[in-house]
Amino acid sequence: MKIAVVGSYGAGLTMRVPKSPAAGETVSGGVFDPGPGGKGSNQAIGAARLGAEVSLLTAVGDDDFGRAARTLWREEGVGAEFVVTTRTPTMVGFILVEPSGENRIAIAPGALDELDAAAVETFRAEIASADVLVVSMEIPEEAVVAAVRAGRQAGTRTLLNPAPARPLPDDLWPLIDVITPNQTEAPVLLGLEDGHGLGDEELVRALQERTGGAAVLTRGGEGALVAQPTGVTAVPPHPAGTVVDTTGAGDSFTAALAVALAEGRGLDQAVGFAAAAGAHTVTIAGVVPALPTRDQLNARIGTAR
Repeated sequence: MKIAVVGSYGAGLTMRVPKSPAAGETVSGGVFDPGPGGKGSNQAIGAARLGAEVSLLTAVGDDDFGRAARTLWREEGVGAEFVVTTRTPTMVGFILVEPSGENRIAIAPGALDELDAAAVETFRAEIASADVLVVSMEIPEEAVVAAVRAGRQAGTRTLLNPAPARPLPDDLWPLIDVITPNQTEAPVLLGLEDGHGLGDEELVRALQERTGGAAVLTRGGEGALVAQPTGVTAVPPHPAGTVVDTTGAGDSFTAALAVALAEGRGLDQAVGFAAAAGAHTVTIAGVVPALPTRDQLNARIGTAR
């Protein structure tokens, strides 16, 4: 089973705070925790821990953050031969985490701004040999479009994690086999204004109709809705226990979904597997430490039965 991932890497500079500061306010008592991040890298590591052969395309700077990334990928068994090294700094994300586990994130893209269609072209053979291509959107639109198009041309199943969300080009929609927004991202993708009045089922149906493939609307503690041409089904949430940090839940979900699809599971079953991965991740502080291994995930699924 092979997964190709096109997305971001960045250094995650996390501070756990008693509360998020208001404008002009200084909040003391924080705990600082630097570590690796970026949706593409997180998803690649998550898939590798679940047993997939993984190749990653991203861009990093020629700096300590970039060198640390390559060491991490080597340790985690993620193929990084095609990762681009640029003169601009590695992406940095500043993350504030409240006691509830909710987070606020600000990003300086740096090297990721240089990830382009030419870089994707060098990755084309990896995409073609993969069972599933995962693309996330912390990278330039040019790279997103080129990657998804390469996946469709190669006959590789394309999974777009549309985060951070922005309206998609009209010609990209039909190239997406599975799209996985959350409740905040879905209206943005559809170009809807605040107060649009659509319920979750209407949103996921609209997304599915745009792609012609499948749409998965993640809803946190409410589980997920899965829309396919045959209709909409609800996948219940997996019991999570105490929520510590929600930062990596979406990436863990995406990685596990890709692995389950690559294994040949049906979409509803794959989403249930992914929900269990997300539930595991929110109970552990930090993103990479919280991504489950296959044994950890099997244990969690078995306990919930």
